[in-house]
Amino acid sequence: MSAAVCVLKTRCFLRQLLPGLPAAMHRSYSLDVSAPLLRTQGYVDGRWISAASVFPVLDPATGQEIARVSDCGPAEAKQAVDAAYKAFHSWKQYTAKERSVLLRKWFELLTLHKDELAQLITFECGKPMRESLGEISYSASFLEWFSEEARRVYGDIVPSPAKDRKVLLLKQPVGVASIITPWNFPSAMITRKVGAALAAGCTVVVKPAEDTPLSALALAELAEQAGIPAGVFNVVPCSRESTPSVGQVLCTDPLVAKISFTGSTATGKVLLKMAADTVKKVSMELGGHAPFIVFDSADLDKAVGGAMASKFRNSGQTCVCSNRFLVQSAVYDRFVEKLGQAMDAELRLGHGSEPDTTQGPLINARAAEKVLHQISDAVSRGAKVVKGGKRLDGSFMEPTLLADVTANMLCTKEETFGPLVPVIRFNTEEEALAVANATSVGLAGYFYSQDVSQIWRVAEALEVGMVGVNEGLLSTAEAAFGGVKESGLGREGSKYGIDEYLEVKYVCFGGLKP
Repeated sequence: MSAAVCVLKTRCFLRQLLPGLPAAMHRSYSLDVSAPLLRTQGYVDGRWISAASVFPVLDPATGQEIARVSDCGPAEAKQAVDAAYKAFHSWKQYTAKERSVLLRKWFELLTLHKDELAQLITFECGKPMRESLGEISYSASFLEWFSEEARRVYGDIVPSPAKDRKVLLLKQPVGVASIITPWNFPSAMITRKVGAALAAGCTVVVKPAEDTPLSALALAELAEQAGIPAGVFNVVPCSRESTPSVGQVLCTDPLVAKISFTGSTATGKVLLKMAADTVKKVSMELGGHAPFIVFDSADLDKAVGGAMASKFRNSGQTCVCSNRFLVQSAVYDRFVEKLGQAMDAELRLGHGSEPDTTQGPLINARAAEKVLHQISDAVSRGAKVVKGGKRLDGSFMEPTLLADVTANMLCTKEETFGPLVPVIRFNTEEEALAVANATSVGLAGYFYSQDVSQIWRVAEALEVGMVGVNEGLLSTAEAAFGGVKESGLGREGSKYGIDEYLEVKYVCFGGLKP
């Protein structure tokens, strides 16, 4: 499809999904994006490049094709790595202030075009527009933050043990970084990594998820408009079939010094093995299985509000979504009742472009099948369906609330990535912590309590990288994002995020006269 196309229309024939859902039959949904932002080619060395073939990008709400994008392969990936390596030698010579100014311009352009960028997210990812607009704001915040952090990369002058020498510690950019990102935050997962990389003086090659390349290519267009030099920011979109060969180049090429990946733990382990042969610097944000604990002392209304925000954002498709809900016995029944009422009152399924929609589709049919399998397994083992429980048309799933869940059920053992709330009853703090920590991953965890002593104990005892205390939403550019155990390596955002793209060089300046 030509990049000159400025309005794409996808005919939608969604049948009635739920009683009360606004009529969507035969409705036409339009993706109204100006021509420069609707890019369908790869972006390498400041040029838009075609590949030998293309792959389709689908609206997950309708299954209809919205674009065809260049299917880059290992040749294009190698071309991008070479361009990034060449550009690195000039980009690292830019002053911190010069890099800061360019990142700031990029941030301002994202903010200026936020409505069109949000539409791209909604149509290729399925998010409701309100959430897509929130993601663009979040995405832009990383460019703003790292435009400021670029000027705060400080080294050290260390007191020397000898009078005739000075000990200096310098921070320098690592080089070319391969950036491999997921579909669930197709804009923010790029800027969170790339903002830090460019601020440090690195250059990048981005491989976006095959489901959501349009957001990445729009970022490339705005980077060019902002004046980011050719070769500094490159994008190689590719199909699912081409991903292994492209990933091989990005993770093994000797010119690549750094890999940053967000995605599943299983894929992360594969990439780590690839990176090992050339001992690349690696940071990874991998799978989570977040506990959400409600203690007897909790404010139940706030806990329900936090559960709704944490679980149902992006229809449950975030790495920090709460997956296992643990509620103390004395408040268990009231919490389940209040949460069910909130689900009825607040959740509306539909196409993300509809103003009343709060729950879009899952990314594809496989995702819906996984949620349905977890529900079936739980029910077969004694869980009770309180709300929802059904697979709907396409990749839509009813938001589902399960009671009487136990720790032997599949939904408590593996990440869901869907709108499923399994609620486990517990009696003691020790019991809750044992269940919460009984997993190989540890990204985020949440709990609600008004007991100050308990808050300190539990916050320190949870084996996760991020803790929400009486809060269901954690993410912000100013805070360090990352996990422990098999949830990843390194941190993104915050003052620590830029360190992932820097090396420390020791300089011993000797021969000085005392």
